[in-house]
Amino acid sequence: MGERPGAPTAPPLVLVTDRDSRLIDPTRAYHLGRDPTSEIVLDDPRVSWHHAVLRTAEGHWLLEDVGSTNGTYDEGRRVDREDIGPGTRLRFGDPATGPSATFAGLPAPAAEPAAAEHPTLLAPQSSSVFRSPSAVLELPGPTVRIGRAPDNDLVLDDLLVSRHHAELRELPDGRHEIVDLGSHNGTYLNGLPVRHSPIGPADIVGIGHSEFCLVDGRLVEYDDTGEVSLDVQHLVVRVGPDQRVLLDDVGFPLTERTLLAVAGPSGAGKSTLLNALTGLRPADEGTVLYDGRDLYHDYAELRRRIGLVPQDDILHTQLTVHRALSYAAELRFPGDTAADEREGRVSEVIRELGLEERADQVIASLSGGQRKRVSIALELLTKPSLLFLDEPTSGLDPGMERSVMRMLRGLADDGRTVVVVTHSVLSLNVCDRLLVLAPGGRTAYYGPPTEALEYFGEEEWPEAFESFESDSEGVCQERFRASPQYRQYVAAEAAHPAQPPAASAPVIGREKPQSWFAQLGTLVRRYAAVLAADRLFLTVMVVLPFLIGAMCRVMAGSRLTDENAINCLLTLCLGGVLIGSANAVREVVKERAIYRRERVVGLSRSAYLVSKVVVLGIVTIAQSALLTVVGLAGVTLTAQPRPNAPPPVTSGVLMPQLPELILSIALLAFTSMVLGLVVSAFVGKEETTMPLLVLLAIVQVVFSGLMLKLHGVPGLEQFAWLIPSRWGLAAMARTVDLGRLIAPSPITDDPMFRHERTGWLIDMAALLALAVAYGLAVLALLRRREPTIMRK
Repeated sequence: MGERPGAPTAPPLVLVTDRDSRLIDPTRAYHLGRDPTSEIVLDDPRVSWHHAVLRTAEGHWLLEDVGSTNGTYDEGRRVDREDIGPGTRLRFGDPATGPSATFAGLPAPAAEPAAAEHPTLLAPQSSSVFRSPSAVLELPGPTVRIGRAPDNDLVLDDLLVSRHHAELRELPDGRHEIVDLGSHNGTYLNGLPVRHSPIGPADIVGIGHSEFCLVDGRLVEYDDTGEVSLDVQHLVVRVGPDQRVLLDDVGFPLTERTLLAVAGPSGAGKSTLLNALTGLRPADEGTVLYDGRDLYHDYAELRRRIGLVPQDDILHTQLTVHRALSYAAELRFPGDTAADEREGRVSEVIRELGLEERADQVIASLSGGQRKRVSIALELLTKPSLLFLDEPTSGLDPGMERSVMRMLRGLADDGRTVVVVTHSVLSLNVCDRLLVLAPGGRTAYYGPPTEALEYFGEEEWPEAFESFESDSEGVCQERFRASPQYRQYVAAEAAHPAQPPAASAPVIGREKPQSWFAQLGTLVRRYAAVLAADRLFLTVMVVLPFLIGAMCRVMAGSRLTDENAINCLLTLCLGGVLIGSANAVREVVKERAIYRRERVVGLSRSAYLVSKVVVLGIVTIAQSALLTVVGLAGVTLTAQPRPNAPPPVTSGVLMPQLPELILSIALLAFTSMVLGLVVSAFVGKEETTMPLLVLLAIVQVVFSGLMLKLHGVPGLEQFAWLIPSRWGLAAMARTVDLGRLIAPSPITDDPMFRHERTGWLIDMAALLALAVAYGLAVLALLRRREPTIMRK
């Protein structure tokens, strides 16, 4: 490791404790003690809460005991200050049996793991964080198969790993290559997805939660257990043509097992920061280091180790807790995962979040705090190491809020790094660190929550936030960077030099946990279950076609005549339009938060759309058939003969009139349903869908061809070609031969109403073409609503 410009001359050391091994960096200071927020935690009752500090001084390492109760010992003698170097071994709390810390020089990559007293420590090419290997495997032959199944040479007990995931193969020249075996979640080389690629000793292979290095013919495994650090450096986010700054040079270090709260007034950039930290909207400048690895560069691999609970629910509240989690597990775990494996993980998460008694309860009936627990449970299915939450206590009463924050405290203590964005300041005391953002996305404070109000010189948080209102020039950020808190909690703990690195361009692989058809099957079953559990939808689905059909039947009487034909056809046209549009107009916008989250973890955009089209299409076609049968069954559709007029037709253009009308209305309703999905994907809020539904219905009726003369009118005629009702009503008019059914007029003389087989087929083909075009528009709109990272 080369010396950094301006860094102390003391060499980096490897620290081996009874718990783990790690690289200690001369640019940082390390606190030792029982405090879980210490950089080096010694979980032993004989060790003081704040026991000692390890730092560099004048080119060498120095450990200072900070007044511990039971002392620090070097070879049995108690010391207050001790120079540290390779070979030094200290004990804490007891000279003979207290927890120990041994210091060693940086090991060479070619060291023999099996021969060392402590496991060889290796760092990934993209990381300066050193950890103990979880396993060292002697290569059994020229090919090593890696996967979840027990017949692999290297078995990984990880549900993100396929049964037969990858192979390490020896090449003729003695080198090795990694080959992906068509895994569901992908194989990664230095953070990027690969199908097959040569690897060397400097490369790191990622499979599931594990990483591998190839060293001197041995495969060294490192398991991501969840205890990871987060180092945020100089993040800047700009938006708009004027490059308005939403986040202004924000940076902070976060050690493992830490709970961080991000607070600040509205408009301070909290959600922008969350998007930057999770990679959903990468910063324009700066770097986010996941355990020393560039998150943006390695996003394809690391995204499945990040859990995100947005403010809106990311689950279908019509389902029970267990059923919702089961469907989520199907979508997130590999397609070759057995049902009992998935169910085992679902049950494990339910127990971890204390939801056993509510597993069979409908989510909508849960309290706000319990619903948030279910959202967190969904994210914990894949065992993320980093967990981010956006306003998890919003709308909760103080007691429920405290319960949720204590739960997050427990999740951090169990071995995760947790970041929570919050407006509330009632439960900040359960957090290890607090980041306060001022308007403009500037850092006003970072450190322990207990020191924050004293730092601001206020007794209450409202007064502290009010002081930011006059901070238009970044004074609060400059004040913080000149403060002792900045030197102690940011500068001293930063793992890397304070040089603003350029943000990397994230890469997303095409890997998906399930195949396209497997995803479609899961999505169809889940969506059908959601609709079946929605009593209001079921009621409207049954009542609407009966109601409109009954109105048509009253108007038609026993026969279509010159007086009622136009009204009956318009009613059936309006019924088909309303049935299709009303079914779909809310179905995308109401699931936007769910879709955005599932898209990041591998959901196929087209499979999601097709699942909507399949389920809603079946419902819409059944409703259309019911509407037509109720409205016209038993009604004579043949006109009475008129003097000096050709005899009326007695059948449709291809089949009997009633089945042909059912097909026309069903395809019209289906196309209107896809158009409803366009509206649902376009709008930003669910409340705006109803006014647009009314407008859509009016436009379709007006441009159907029976209210305005369209044929031969430039502009209007061409615009009407884009409206489903123009083609649907034309097909219906051809079936009943509207021109002979009623007296001739400028409207009924329209060539699109003639009783012609070719014309009817063109009408049906036009409806299908419009449905396809609308579907492509939905895909484009879905992409526009996705996180920025998914559009790259």
